[in-house]
Amino acid sequence: MMAAKTFRSIRTAAFIAAIFAVMLPAMPAHAADPIFPVGSRIGLVPPQGMVPSKTFEGFEDIGNDAAILLATFPAEAYAQLDKSMVPEALQKQGIDIDNRESFTTNAGTGFLLSGKQTTEKGPIRKLMLVAAAGDVTALVNVQLPAQEGAYTDKAVRDSLATLVVRARVPDSERLSLMPFTVGDLAGFRIDQILPGRAMMLVDATAQNGSSDNTTAGKTADTSNPGTAARFLIAAGVGGPDEAKDRDEFARVTFEQIGGIKDVQVQDAEPMRINGQAGYETLANAKDPESGGDLKVVQWLRFGGGGYIQMIGVAHAAAWPEAFTRMRTLRDSVEPK
Repeated sequence: MMAAKTFRSIRTAAFIAAIFAVMLPAMPAHAADPIFPVGSRIGLVPPQGMVPSKTFEGFEDIGNDAAILLATFPAEAYAQLDKSMVPEALQKQGIDIDNRESFTTNAGTGFLLSGKQTTEKGPIRKLMLVAAAGDVTALVNVQLPAQEGAYTDKAVRDSLATLVVRARVPDSERLSLMPFTVGDLAGFRIDQILPGRAMMLVDATAQNGSSDNTTAGKTADTSNPGTAARFLIAAGVGGPDEAKDRDEFARVTFEQIGGIKDVQVQDAEPMRINGQAGYETLANAKDPESGGDLKVVQWLRFGGGGYIQMIGVAHAAAWPEAFTRMRTLRDSVEPK
């Protein structure tokens, strides 16, 4: 039976061209409630004067050149950051640390570094919080004007203390980061996303499937073939304008699929998908780890100066039922 790792190794042109910096609108919240940037597991109550950024995951006050950037890492990253984020190492990056201390947030305890940094615009105040927050490590990077002004040390610390982690990001919110909509998940659930470019879905009917936020690095349930079904949707720019060039384009993109071996193409032909030009490639393959039989499908949908690539992979025993749901999912995908 295939491992989740098999599918995460899928590489396509859409992934290679992916841009990680995307526009991230904010979730509405009450005045004293933590705000979660769209797609983020962590959030906080920003200091008065800061609003959610439209260009990065965090908050900013453009007029005062102040910002708070949020990032998450796996839980095990905390120990590494605890060792590497020391004054000597940060000084090499132009950051002079004045103080390092233990710091408690609503999400968990960590450490807080405070100091100064010289930038192209001049000196700034710098605070960096690293917190062990359940199944993630939270990193909060604060950049403030050299003079306290509106952002006093107390105001910033009070804000950092409100850091919280939510159990999962709602599917509707994760989908909002995509350049396409999905009308019917057809028994699949969102596993991982690459904002603005691609998303991986796994079989939601699996008896022992893991949650959206903890699948990375775990093996699929080998006792149930249904757990092995996965589906990738990726948006790419460009693509062939002429029908005569689509055979070669489909062949090249299919050959870029990783995590499969001994591929034998069964069928490859043009088709219409929701009234637009498309292409279908069907193949048999092997799982390189277990040697189990796999079935693979790639659908390409062209139009609007780009294309949508959809790849479905499942264990051969689960294929008939999984393939039916994959087609339902495929037909519900629409570019925005």
